[in-house]
Amino acid sequence: MPKAKKSTDKRLGNMMKIQEPRRPWEIVHMDWVTGLPPGGDRSYNACLVIVERFRKTPIFLPCHKDDTAMDTALLERNRVVSWTGVFTNIIIDRDPKFTSALWKNLHQLFGT
Repeated sequence: MPKAKKSTDKRLGNMMKIQEPRRPWEIVHMDWVTGLPPGGDRSYNACLVIVERFRKTPIFLPCHKDDTAMDTALLERNRVVSWTGVFTNIIIDRDPKFTSALWKNLHQLFGT
């Protein structure tokens, strides 16, 4: 009987359960769709997709694939948070440095 090979893959951390939101716009998922052909008067080439977990409501915001964390924070504040309120949790699968910078910029913009 052949022996099973020992895994050489790097061990991943434990998965965390995502809490259930108690109200709309408390917890949101964010992701980017890139590789789009340039469009609009500002030649947007990406789309920021924000989905709130309570009702699964999506928002699609045109953006640029090389936008910084501050650009993203401004886009959120000006186009989303102004009518939804501030999010408690943002679920994002970007680089941890980008996520950290995004949170810092959001706090800076809201003066918290």
